[in-house]
Amino acid sequence: MTDTIRAAATGGPVVPSRSLLRPLGAHELRVVGGFWGRIQELNASAIIAHCERWMERIGWIGNFDRAADGTVAEHHDGIEFVDSEVYKLLEAMAWELGRSADPALEGRYRSLVDRVAAAQEPDGYLHTAFGRPGQRPRYSDLEWGHELYCFGHLFQAAVARARSGHPDDMLVIVARRLADHVVREFGPEGRDAICGHPEIETALVELGRTLGEERYVEQARLFVERRGRRTLRTTLFQGSDYFLDDVPVREATVLRGHAVRAAYFASGALDVAVETGDDALLAAVADQWRATVAHRTYLTGGIGAHHQNEEFGADDELPPDRAYAETCAAIGSVMVGWRLLLQTGAAHHADLIERTLLNAVLVSPREDGEAFFYANTLHQRQLASETDDDELSERAEASLRAAWFEVSCCPTNVARTLAGVASYFATADDDGVQLHQYGDVDLDTVLPDGRAVSLRVRSGYPYDGRVVVTVERDAEFTLSLRIPAWSAGRARLTVAREEVQVDGDTASLHRAFASGDDIVLELDVAPRFTVAAPGIDAVRGTVAVERGPLVLCLESPDLPEDVRFEDVRLDPSRSPRPTERGARVDLLVEERPADDGWPYRRLDDAAPASRGRSVSAELVPYASWANRGPGLMRVWIPAAG
Repeated sequence: MTDTIRAAATGGPVVPSRSLLRPLGAHELRVVGGFWGRIQELNASAIIAHCERWMERIGWIGNFDRAADGTVAEHHDGIEFVDSEVYKLLEAMAWELGRSADPALEGRYRSLVDRVAAAQEPDGYLHTAFGRPGQRPRYSDLEWGHELYCFGHLFQAAVARARSGHPDDMLVIVARRLADHVVREFGPEGRDAICGHPEIETALVELGRTLGEERYVEQARLFVERRGRRTLRTTLFQGSDYFLDDVPVREATVLRGHAVRAAYFASGALDVAVETGDDALLAAVADQWRATVAHRTYLTGGIGAHHQNEEFGADDELPPDRAYAETCAAIGSVMVGWRLLLQTGAAHHADLIERTLLNAVLVSPREDGEAFFYANTLHQRQLASETDDDELSERAEASLRAAWFEVSCCPTNVARTLAGVASYFATADDDGVQLHQYGDVDLDTVLPDGRAVSLRVRSGYPYDGRVVVTVERDAEFTLSLRIPAWSAGRARLTVAREEVQVDGDTASLHRAFASGDDIVLELDVAPRFTVAAPGIDAVRGTVAVERGPLVLCLESPDLPEDVRFEDVRLDPSRSPRPTERGARVDLLVEERPADDGWPYRRLDDAAPASRGRSVSAELVPYASWANRGPGLMRVWIPAAG
């Protein structure tokens, strides 16, 4: 370690010991309404309770009771890693309780922690699927058993509770005992091994940061350095790259393999690099992320093009109709981007976080918070079958959102992310504060020299680009506001009604602000056409429409009943017009030649499809699609001509 790690007993999910920007905790930054306020209220009132209800119903929580009373070997519900879903639920509860006191939720949280704690073994080990008489031995299946992965999610739940003002909580005690067990088992004198699913790396670092324990950070470093030696057993379909075990992290050039594993491992490697002062490791992962964003990321911010193995495809292999784009992978992308933003301050990381949260993450929950997408296609070609909200769905097989999956990593991941989403909105440094995301938030923090900064931010964002920042107390400091790339050259900024020149991707204002001063940022959220880079073959000849930070899509219910979905072409000569939440576009309906049973023609014999009538249709935010029942959908629309 370059310095003795300091305890970080308050703050959000990520609190590095060194960083260019300092993340703010729930006591400093609060979402108080608007778009994100409604999302957080949905999470608090519906999503968290839905996850808890389902896991009680199908026995995943009950596994801990049976582990405690010695009967779990006779009956264990779910696959090996369902413990992790209970831990993610606890993390969501902890962040939510830190955001808003709720005696009923507090009681449910404490009861659930007691049930988990009762299953912990004397040496600290805690897993319901391994290690007891009649079960497989501990650590006998590191490729697929997910023991260390589950431990990591318990650690992150404990971090959430500690940083929400409860450092002596029972869950924190359980986590410390389990982390000590991991260090004994996998430290320098223990097993020279890694988990098939990265996660414990970032969790150990954060637990070490929270408790001031360098041993945990050192164990995370060992796990990071051990990966890439091809020690994990492979199968016919899952090679070493699937596990990120094909090459050492410093030698890789891009994220590859299983998209969630890759993003979680990149996050853990970044955390280790920061805490150990390993700038070469940090640079290596940053370069890999840069290549991944440039060639392996969907317009929505989603990552992972292959259903097989939930993997990345090759560079520029981004088919919209076969996009996997798992919700958990999108959350992993946000995790990576946030860590790089804290270290570099580069606005493009905040741009991608915004894109990913608003499109690739928020597409998952249904508008009532009681059904979810696991995978996220960008083109639905066939009408889906209605889902039964009372039935368990196969993983990722539902074409509509499903209430619960046999592998239900995404709902609980959404719950914990939304409960702590305020942490992504702003940061501080020695001289001021930086606003990275926009919405209705209140910010109160103290700079290192004692200057108190108090701001109120209000906006109709993301549908309205007007953001008003009101200074709540006199103070001299620097206020930095991100200018999204989609509004570059089209943003206006006024301070106390005086216009200020805006250049680049950040507007920085250093002055003695007076209480009541208004800073008004106006971003251009007018709908716009977007085309893909030429190398992305799957969407050549198509156009997407975006509005501000939102990706829009065409749904079949918004077309006239007599128009076939596959026959429409976008008219790029007519600009899209804004509607309340989306945009209205002009479409041409092609009249195709009769089908003679063979879909191919010589080029010199092929008659072009004739131009038919014109229609207009409203495009809606991609995140809202499929809330009206089965329908067809596409983000990339073929362009006429």
